[in-house]
Amino acid sequence: METLDILIIGGGPIGLACGLEAKNAGLNYLVVEKGCVVNSLFNYPLNMTFFSTADRLEIGGYPFPSIHPKPNRSEALEYYRKVADTGNLNLNLFEEVLAVTPEANELYLVSTSKANYKAKHVIVATGFYDIPNLLQIKGEELPKVRHYYYDPHYYYKQKVLVVGANNSAADVALETYRKGAEVTIVVREPELGSIKYWTKPDLENRIAEGAVKAYFSSRLLEIREEEVDIETPNGVVTIGNDFVMAMTGYQPNFTFLKKLGIELSHDALKHPTHNPETMETNMPRIYLAGVVCGGMDTRVWFIENSRIHAEKIVQHITGNL
Repeated sequence: METLDILIIGGGPIGLACGLEAKNAGLNYLVVEKGCVVNSLFNYPLNMTFFSTADRLEIGGYPFPSIHPKPNRSEALEYYRKVADTGNLNLNLFEEVLAVTPEANELYLVSTSKANYKAKHVIVATGFYDIPNLLQIKGEELPKVRHYYYDPHYYYKQKVLVVGANNSAADVALETYRKGAEVTIVVREPELGSIKYWTKPDLENRIAEGAVKAYFSSRLLEIREEEVDIETPNGVVTIGNDFVMAMTGYQPNFTFLKKLGIELSHDALKHPTHNPETMETNMPRIYLAGVVCGGMDTRVWFIENSRIHAEKIVQHITGNL
């Protein structure tokens, strides 16, 4: 079995950036992704627009051409696929990492759904988009409850309830409203949260004119087949409903991190233990890269400010080889 210098878990933008850095350093590496290339971006909403400009999303020194001030999902998919091709990355797709086991001689045995590999170093760049934050209420298991959103056309003439206060909730509310849905939004806080500056006034105006109904300082109590209960400052309100869009955020795969032996902080944020200068975790030669570093604090790291992780990690590894 060939021994890799680095095995990179995750083929998102930061996993690809790590692969490019490893290749440029002359290291023997492999990127393993359980889905398609940049799988999380592929599962983003069809009409999603990035907050970042194209230059802030670039990796490996490859220019990101965009015809828009802010790139959209389809442009990003095109860009990262072209980077993987042009960079001729060693990339295995639709191969899930199941276990990482320490072995003798400072090696790790990485077992996947398709093969086994030995690696001197492992980089975890798995993001946080796989596991939704649940509402933990009665009826959440019903098929009409969605934690992911793709195309607004599907919700034409449907009664849609959106749970959340930030970007995803705002996008879902506005897009489904404009495709003919009857939209209600439920927000725990007394006002809308962190929303893109070009989207927030739009939603505020739709709420003000009554096109989108909003319940603030409220929470969803129960979901049934044809209606929902909402706890509001004025008491419980029951409204008709066809779909619940729970845009309540996502979290890293903490079970997988703990299985690797990575320690988490003992608070609600569950920060994975790592050295911010080298990105090495408490497990020797296992590193974190990208948004997974933030634990539940998923708004700390983005593509634009975590690209540097790839450089830090490879510099640390090459300094120790």
